[in-house]
Amino acid sequence: MIGKVKFSNVSYKAQRNIIIIMFLAVPLTLLATFAFLPVANMFWYSFTDWNGYSDKNFIGLENYQTIFTNPEYFSVFRVSLYYFFATFIQLGIALYFATVLSFEVKFKNFFKGVLFFPYLLNGVAIGFMFLFFFRAGGTLDTVLGMFGLGDFVQKWLGNPDIINYSLAGVSVWRYMGFNFIIFLGAISSIPNEIYEASEMDGANRWHQFLYIILPSIKIIVSLNLILAVSGALSAFEIPFIMTGGANGSATFVIQTVNTAFKYGKIGLGSAMAVILLFIVILVTGIQRKFFSEEG
Repeated sequence: MIGKVKFSNVSYKAQRNIIIIMFLAVPLTLLATFAFLPVANMFWYSFTDWNGYSDKNFIGLENYQTIFTNPEYFSVFRVSLYYFFATFIQLGIALYFATVLSFEVKFKNFFKGVLFFPYLLNGVAIGFMFLFFFRAGGTLDTVLGMFGLGDFVQKWLGNPDIINYSLAGVSVWRYMGFNFIIFLGAISSIPNEIYEASEMDGANRWHQFLYIILPSIKIIVSLNLILAVSGALSAFEIPFIMTGGANGSATFVIQTVNTAFKYGKIGLGSAMAVILLFIVILVTGIQRKFFSEEG
């Protein structure tokens, strides 16, 4: 009888392990095929002069040397600074509205939908919509004229001095809803009893935000900050659709895509992608260090 029980237990564990392996086989195969293998190939291509169709010749670190010594390639990272600083405005606005709408406010469900709606729109549609918004005589110029601010009309997408401000503003509008909904979910998980106890002690809304809400969602703030900064470094969709990188609006990702597919320098483009990957990993590591739960 004891032997049968042991055999049964062994058989059960073996069957369980087989089932687990069977369920993991497909996703792991897909992950290896469409994630790990392309990344491994990208690393290999970055050490070659491959142009996409001829033989791959190993050239060592020559591609990386070109990127760091030729301003044409690495200097476009300065454009990412516009999106980097815009992320803090984006997070600030999202946190403000998430805090306000977590309390009892008239039509708060309507405002939640309005704030989250831009994130649901297709990026291509947003690009074309804001092309009309920023064009000469378009929506923005018309609104400024209605309020007597016609002197402030600019070539919003034609002036290299302000084009990146315009594009960064579109990105804030596009992605703020994502941060907003995450903040709102985190704030909504705070028990009402804590607010009631603080009100009995004389706390106002600012005190509740500073001493209850902010400490409670510290990890969520860190997560949103990591996602926002990583997105700023890899900005692509909005500037590519609206300007194609013209007038000084080319981001590092746009430059990478153009280098690899427009100019046929797959090896050099792969090296740029590797550098971007390491920068994102480095920034994420630094943020996790300074915004960890223990900190």
